[in-house]
Amino acid sequence: MSRRLRAAILVTGALGLGLVGAAAARDRGPEGFRGHGAWSALSPADRAAFADARIAALHAGLKLNPDQEKLWPPVEAAIRDMVKLRQQRREAMRDRPSMSDDAPAALRAMADATTARGEALRKLADTSQPLYASLDPDQKRRAMILARPMGRHGHGGWHHHRDDERGPGGDDH
Repeated sequence: MSRRLRAAILVTGALGLGLVGAAAARDRGPEGFRGHGAWSALSPADRAAFADARIAALHAGLKLNPDQEKLWPPVEAAIRDMVKLRQQRREAMRDRPSMSDDAPAALRAMADATTARGEALRKLADTSQPLYASLDPDQKRRAMILARPMGRHGHGGWHHHRDDERGPGGDDH
């Protein structure tokens, strides 16, 4: 795999994971919160506002030229589609059976969620390729920084926790 292709895949994945991850924390539990501090207590409106802010920050930080600006709308739409998918997955997880209650149904639900996420990531990769190809090295560097989740694991950023009751991998991402 060429170095350019690996970089493109990395940026595309970072865009998807960073923006979608930053857009929302996953809810679980009787109170509707999973227990990730302030992020788990965000309302859907809060999550939407943070997603808008992260998308706007990425867009502003890239400092696109007029030709690149024309390539931005489909990328933004794909990112927003991923945000919507994330919200739908969060809602579906509330109703998903636990592994201890119905392991095959839980596994099917996780497989369906993984398939949908894969399709959304592929769409983001496809729509972002023309824009990414047009970015200069400075823009690519800024994209990597801006698309990264807030902080690093264990340092105040987004954390991916496992929930043994949900089975292998703990969740559907």
